[in-house]
Amino acid sequence: MISWLKDPVTSFVIAGTAIFLLSGLFSDAEISRVIELSEADVERLSGNWRMQRNREPSSQELSEIVAQYVKDEIYFRESQRLGLHVNDSIIRRRLVQKLTFLTEDIASIQPLEVAELRAYFEANKENYRVPERFSFSHIYFSNERRVDARSDATAALSSGAKGDPFMLQSNYSARTQGQIRGFLGKEFADALAELEPSPNLQGPIKSAYGWHTVKLETVEASYVPEFAAIEERVATDAAVAFRSTASETYYEALKDGYEVVYPSSMISQK
Repeated sequence: MISWLKDPVTSFVIAGTAIFLLSGLFSDAEISRVIELSEADVERLSGNWRMQRNREPSSQELSEIVAQYVKDEIYFRESQRLGLHVNDSIIRRRLVQKLTFLTEDIASIQPLEVAELRAYFEANKENYRVPERFSFSHIYFSNERRVDARSDATAALSSGAKGDPFMLQSNYSARTQGQIRGFLGKEFADALAELEPSPNLQGPIKSAYGWHTVKLETVEASYVPEFAAIEERVATDAAVAFRSTASETYYEALKDGYEVVYPSSMISQK
């Protein structure tokens, strides 16, 4: 091995010369060599500094910020001139990601018209359905405190005997089946849904804790609210949906302007 190749300074010079020579092989007709900074550019760079450091940059610091920006821009343009971005999977993925984000951001900026919100609401009504809601009270009979809690609960339907202390509520108002399932378990929630409202105690019903007699007071039927009552929620949901589909819509529009030529092996599979 030649000793001068081991010198890092010499190696850097050789690498730099190779890059310079390679740059001549690439067309730079579309890559400008004029870097023009506007007042808005300087303010943006200064603003980024303020956000990071929570203070204004000094004159010296601002000069250094601008100098670094210029350096980055020169390196960026030279990398394009050298074609370093071509066939680079990381850069390719990053550019695709940036275009996707840009498309979604543009979609978010544009507010949706009321007619569009109404159309979205009509197409997704079931997402806004309010489920059945149950109002009831119960008396608890503990498996741990009693030899036969179920029998005691059954007897209490006619005797009116008191139950055992319960760690949760004894009364529940306008609770959905999902909420009841979370409090008392699936078996209790499913059994409660089978009952009809009555002024009398019913059951007994088994829960995750034991057995219960239940007085089901009311069952509010499931319904879909009027658009006007939930317009803000619909607007939020529609904006999210519109943002998520914006990239695909944009892609479909772009694809119409391209011709894709597939290899014969793929054409036979289509």
